[in-house]
Amino acid sequence: MDVTTPANAPWLIVGLGNPGPEYAMNRHNIGFMVADLLAERIGGRFKRAGKAQAQVVEGRIGPVGPAGRRAVLVKPMSFMNLSGGPVNALRDFYKVPAAQIVAVHDELDIDYGTLRLKLGGGDNGHNGLKSMTKAMGPDYHRVRCGIGRPPGRMQVADFVLKDFSSAERKELDWFVDRAADAVECLVTEGLERAQGTYNS
Repeated sequence: MDVTTPANAPWLIVGLGNPGPEYAMNRHNIGFMVADLLAERIGGRFKRAGKAQAQVVEGRIGPVGPAGRRAVLVKPMSFMNLSGGPVNALRDFYKVPAAQIVAVHDELDIDYGTLRLKLGGGDNGHNGLKSMTKAMGPDYHRVRCGIGRPPGRMQVADFVLKDFSSAERKELDWFVDRAADAVECLVTEGLERAQGTYNS
């Protein structure tokens, strides 16, 4: 895919999570953490997106100047299992093709600290992806941030809605930073290059 087409459409980069301070450090909110870091990098602050139930930041991802890609960072404020509605509304508003949409999310079936990037595919039981796919089909990019499986008999829902452990938090800043780098690489250099660099 040529990341420059269509020329006038931005990339829509969606950090998946749940709104509210009680969820801020949950494993399920790593998408929000990556979106916050990307917003910091481009010098923007999230603000309400008109009628859409989301917060957005507009700017350019990647190198300063014309090499940077126009992007809209998104944090749905609808809770995870209803993320598709706000994302679909913003996709329509900005006229973004599916191939220029990126979902950044937690992934149970990948070890903590590991990234995987891909285009399309199933939702693997992730409610945010399930909602997005129901709203607009599966053909968008995913930056999958591994959180590992729950220990023992802990339920998945309990695990993802718990904060990162003290041991995990020691590497969390590095992990979020690397995921933000992966998003920038995907947007500016394409999926193949990003996979080769970050699919560790």
